[in-house]
Amino acid sequence: MAEDRDIRRGEAAPRAGDEQGDVNTGMLRERYWQRNLSPAAREIHERDQRFFLRQNLSTPVLNVLSRARGIYVEDFQGRRYIDMHGNGVHNAGFNNPEVVRAVREQLDAQLTFCPRRYTNEPAVRLAEKLARITPEGLEKSLFCPGGSEAIEMAITLARQVTGRYKTISFWNSFHGAGFAAASVGGEALFRSLPGPMMPGSLHVEFPDYYRNPWGFSLQSEVDAECLRQMELVFQKEPGIACVVAEPVSAVPVVPTRGYWRGVRDLCRRYGALLIFDEIIEGFGRTGKMFACQHSVTPDILVLGKSLGGGLLPFAGIVARPEHDVCPHLSVGHYTHEKNALCAAAALAEIEFLENHRLPQHAAGLGQYALSRLEEMKARHKLIGNVTGIGLHLGLELVKGSDAGERAVGEAGMVMYRCMEKGLAFKIMEGNRITLRPALVITKPELERALHILDEAIGEVEAGQGYA
Repeated sequence: MAEDRDIRRGEAAPRAGDEQGDVNTGMLRERYWQRNLSPAAREIHERDQRFFLRQNLSTPVLNVLSRARGIYVEDFQGRRYIDMHGNGVHNAGFNNPEVVRAVREQLDAQLTFCPRRYTNEPAVRLAEKLARITPEGLEKSLFCPGGSEAIEMAITLARQVTGRYKTISFWNSFHGAGFAAASVGGEALFRSLPGPMMPGSLHVEFPDYYRNPWGFSLQSEVDAECLRQMELVFQKEPGIACVVAEPVSAVPVVPTRGYWRGVRDLCRRYGALLIFDEIIEGFGRTGKMFACQHSVTPDILVLGKSLGGGLLPFAGIVARPEHDVCPHLSVGHYTHEKNALCAAAALAEIEFLENHRLPQHAAGLGQYALSRLEEMKARHKLIGNVTGIGLHLGLELVKGSDAGERAVGEAGMVMYRCMEKGLAFKIMEGNRITLRPALVITKPELERALHILDEAIGEVEAGQGYA
């Protein structure tokens, strides 16, 4: 992609709650339930609502699942869906047989939980493996149960290394639901708590080339303005410990290599660390083992989701050895810090990705998918923009041309039509369809998914809606 390609502008902002997914209330959701939940599924659905705390995006639920395997999830009625969401845990496929086998063997070995003050071979092997496969200079790991905790470990370490506490991150970003993670995140849904968030959490614009608020027509102009704003924050807010960012955003927006070089240079100039959150993008998703390999190496790399092999909750950080400065503190004092079962799942996942060359597979298949989506864009006025890298893809639905009004209602109709045809995905910011399949997906399976999406968009454009 040329850095100076033409860009179009849009004005509409997403509603609070839309940033992270399709809102789980409303007429379309009610209609979907009525049409697709059997009496048995509805009974479980109602029990779920009764005994779980309600929260936006996840309760009430979309459907009731009975199984997940490979690229598919299966509902209580036995219908299968190509799942292009998977919460980002399914890079090697749901219930990957080799990962399952490794976990069973670890269970049989009777070494699973490892009490603090001890270590075990699987955990050490995992740390060694990450030191070998992450970019040069990243060598020291620390593990924890989930991505929010990993983000907070990274921030804690950056504060200790620099002696500062302020952070720069990006509006509309998501880094977890924990207090510090939500503070550096930029979404209203997770920041709308009574009282202050974490002090010193500063935010700037992410370089969204399609919907930049300045009306610039060149990527280089957007990069320059975003870097200007970031440097202004560095200048006006002394004491920045770190910049926290996804190298590729979740929707996805793919910043230029020049932009990330500029951010890295600002960090070096002002004495801050660069933290890359690859909880979603890591482990082959973007066509390389890690997304930062497309741009620059951070000081701290945050990993999660697929690190647990799609079976177990597991996350962690990998940092430069010179930043190992906290022997007198506990940066990540988590009970399952060196869980041997989680480490076995992680090792099996990584080995499967390597042995089956899934990052390379994602790169090639992603190029094909992007070409197909661009071809769909040429035929569908509803598609305003196509973005992506590897098998981390997205398209934005709009009303009218030139990045017009966000087609929020239409996006919901497309999603529910696709669900009924056997394709599941996530909508972000109200109108952005995100496509993140398991990396084991084949070209015919991907073609099937894109055909369903193409067909559903055409039906909504023709006025059929979701009735």
